[in-house]
Amino acid sequence: MPKAVIILLSMLFLFPSCKNAVDENETPVNSAYLKNTPLAVDPGLFENSTASVKDFYTGNGAKTAWINTTDRKALLSVIKDAASDGLQPKDYSLDTLEKFEALTTITKEECVQYDILLTESFTKLATHLFKGKLMPRSMYKDWALAPKKLDANKLLTEALQNHDPAEVLGRCRPKHPIYAGLRKSLKYLNELPDDSDIGEIAFEKPLKLNDSGAVVATIKQRLTYWGDLSAKDAKDGEYNKATAKAIKKFQQRHGIYATGVVDSRTAEALNIKRDERKTQIVANLERWRWFPYDFGEQAIIVNIPAYQLTIVENNKDTLDTYKVIVGKPDRKSPILYSSINQLVINPTWTIPPTYLVKDLTPAAIKDTAHFSHLNIKIFRGKNEVPVAKWDSLKPNHYVYIQSPGNHNSLGRIKFNFRNGYSVYLHDTNHREYFKKNDRALSSGCVRVEDPFRLAEYVLHDDKNTDRKKLDEMVATGETQFLGLKKTTPIHQLYWTAWMDRGGLQFRNDIYNLDKALYDKLRK
Repeated sequence: MPKAVIILLSMLFLFPSCKNAVDENETPVNSAYLKNTPLAVDPGLFENSTASVKDFYTGNGAKTAWINTTDRKALLSVIKDAASDGLQPKDYSLDTLEKFEALTTITKEECVQYDILLTESFTKLATHLFKGKLMPRSMYKDWALAPKKLDANKLLTEALQNHDPAEVLGRCRPKHPIYAGLRKSLKYLNELPDDSDIGEIAFEKPLKLNDSGAVVATIKQRLTYWGDLSAKDAKDGEYNKATAKAIKKFQQRHGIYATGVVDSRTAEALNIKRDERKTQIVANLERWRWFPYDFGEQAIIVNIPAYQLTIVENNKDTLDTYKVIVGKPDRKSPILYSSINQLVINPTWTIPPTYLVKDLTPAAIKDTAHFSHLNIKIFRGKNEVPVAKWDSLKPNHYVYIQSPGNHNSLGRIKFNFRNGYSVYLHDTNHREYFKKNDRALSSGCVRVEDPFRLAEYVLHDDKNTDRKKLDEMVATGETQFLGLKKTTPIHQLYWTAWMDRGGLQFRNDIYNLDKALYDKLRK
C-alpha cells in the first residue's frame, strides 16, 4: 500500500470524529459525485506502487478509473468471496475499502487514494487467483514448474469496460473441475459443526465385524460426522455390517485398502479433525494455482501422494490409471513439468549420488561381493575405465553402472524426459511392492506398474513400434534407445485433497508439505 495511503488512512479512521465534523464555513462534498467522477491522479502518489499500477494509470490518462458504483461494489463482493479460495480478504484491504465506500463526505484526494487502492486490490487478487499467493520455489527446492504469466492491467481494463469485475476475476481461477471441487469442499467443511468433542480412537488392535465396546462407538461417531455412516446405524457400540461397509467407504476416500477392518492406518485417518482437513484443502487450493492452467490435449499426470499415474486427454478425460512407487520422504520425487522424449529398452542404471552414499557404499563396505550380486561394474571417470580394486575410502571417485536384465533396478524399460533432478519413469525388479498400500519407497524416480502398457500409449503415433516389437527388443537383452516422434507432456504434481464422485478424498501428506504451506499462507 503506498505511503500516502497509509498516512491518509491513519488520519481518516483513527480520528473519525474529526473527519465527520464539518466546519461551518465548508460545504460537505457529495461522495456520489466525486467517487463517480474522473479525477486527475498525481504521479507522486505512486512512489511505493508497483510498476503494473503505474502503467495502468498512465494508460488511463492519469485519471481515476473506478468511477462506477456497481464496479466498486462488485470488486468488494469478489474480495469477500476470496475466502472460498482459501485466501484471506484482509490481504486485499477489504475493511479499508468498505470504509471508503461507506463515506458520506470525501475529498478529491481521498477519492484518488481510494481508486489506487481498488486497483492494487484487483491486481493483487487477480495475480493470486491465477498463479498463487506464494512463489513455489520460495517453499521448495525440488519444485520445477513452468512460470505462469498474467497481464493484470489488460484484465482490469476489460473488467471496467464491461462493468463485470466478478466475471473477469472468476476467469483467473484454475479451470480444472478439481479446483472447483476443492472450493466446494472448503465450503462443506466450514458448514460442518465443531468436532473437537468427539473422542480420540486409541488403537490397540484391529477392529472388525462383531467387535464391540466404547472405541467402536467412537468410530461410529466419526463415521457419522463424515457422512460415511447414517445416524440410525450409529446408536450402539457394535461393529456390525453397516459399520464395516462405512469403514470401507471411509478407507476408499483416504487411499487405504478397503478391508472393512480398522487397522492403525485407518484409526489414524479417523482421528484427524475437521480443522486439519481444512488446512489440507487450503494448501491444495494454493498448489492448484501454481500448477499448469491447462493440461492440453494429452498429458501424463503423476499424483505423488496418491501413488497414481493418470493419462488425461482434453484436459479432463481420464483414459487410464496406473499404480506407481514414488520417492521416500528423505528422497522426495520432485514436482516438475517436462515431456517424455525417449524410451530405453533394457536400460543400464548409473548409480545416483544419494543411493551411493546411503545404500550402496555401506553394503559394499560390509561385503564387496555386493557389487557382483547386483551386477554392478565399477569404472573410473567419464571414459568408463574398469577398476580392478575398489577403494572404500574414496567411493565417490568412481562411476557405478548396473548391467541390464531382470535384476536391474530400472527393470526392462525407462521413460526419459529432460529435468534438473536426474529422475525418470521406469519399470522395477521389485514388482511385489505395488501390492503395498504406502508406496513412498524409491530414491526419487517414479516406478510404474505395467510400464509396457504405458509405452504403448506413448508410442501410439509410431506405426513401426508396437507391443510385439517391444517384446522382441527386450528379448535381445541389449540396451536400445527409441526416440519419440511425438513427445508426451508429463506433470509430477502433489495433491493430498480433492472431491470426486466418491466424495471428499484425502491422502497422506507423505512429504509433510501441507501444514508449512498453510502457515505461510496465513502470515
